[in-house]
Amino acid sequence: MAQRQTSAKVAKIASKVLKSSSSSSPVRKVAASALSQRAPQKRGKK
Repeated sequence: MAQRQTSAKVAKIASKVLKSSSSSSPVRKVAASALSQRAPQKRGKK
């Protein structure tokens, strides 16, 4: 089975939903689920 990952665009929207205090609980759960499926970001050397 192929793994699926949340796109950067969807992750950005999900982040905004979680930061919003007016979002309902079910919407926040879906947003959290989307972010949990996001691939870890690679960090460059400083």
